[in-house]
Amino acid sequence: MPSLIERIHQVELGNLTQFDQLCQQLKLPYFLMGGSLLGAIRHQGFIPWDDDVDVGLLRADYDRFLAAAPALLTGTHYFLQTPASDENYALSYAKLLDRNTYIEEKRNVNNARKGIFIDIFPLDRIPDDEVAQREQLTKFQLLNTRILLQLRYHLVDNPLRKLQSPLKPEQVTAVNDLKAQREAVMTQYQADDSLLQVKNLASQYAYEKEIYSVAELTDLTGVPFEQLTVQAPKKYAKILERLYGDYRQLPPENQRTEKHLDLVIMDNQLFTD
Repeated sequence: MPSLIERIHQVELGNLTQFDQLCQQLKLPYFLMGGSLLGAIRHQGFIPWDDDVDVGLLRADYDRFLAAAPALLTGTHYFLQTPASDENYALSYAKLLDRNTYIEEKRNVNNARKGIFIDIFPLDRIPDDEVAQREQLTKFQLLNTRILLQLRYHLVDNPLRKLQSPLKPEQVTAVNDLKAQREAVMTQYQADDSLLQVKNLASQYAYEKEIYSVAELTDLTGVPFEQLTVQAPKKYAKILERLYGDYRQLPPENQRTEKHLDLVIMDNQLFTD
């Protein structure tokens, strides 16, 4: 019998296939990021114990994807979750959800729509000046924290949470204003073509580790990912060394654990590890 992580991988592979097909249809370049890039290069697919998929697009391409993809997903079992398409969703980037599944995430309790997903990140231009970089990141993080609190994101579940009434219209309006402010901060340098560095501002890595040059993310190549061929930066070795050091070295066995999903419902069955 497949393990929980193997079942998750099977669904995520479907999400990634759908995403890749949409990008091909829309002629939008994308690239694997983080652990997914590491998995593609070191394992030719998923890191065996990793339970998510990360892809990215430069901001202009990301915005085009968000504008066009929902109509193209009509009639499918996929949902493009964004701060605009799900009023209870607090994060600053998109997810492509499989609507035939339901999940519960570790240390992440909220009222947003749930399903096995892949993460889709926008990469935004950043200033060259380190003080300006810190100012942008601080503003982003403050707004992000306020949105998470307003939309009742918690590390652990609370029985009283289910007794809370839905957000009032004026609360939804206030949160949407915060979301707009956050996006304005993320894109504040977007019009300056002289800036040649971009960043995933929602990154979990140390700030300097996930700064890319535009050239790195526009010079792409196909790489194997399970039975798919997907897009990755040609200079993946340089990127992975920046993120992980000796990326070919496997971590200790006690660190080879799933990070995100606690419970999965699919095929009308409940799965846990």
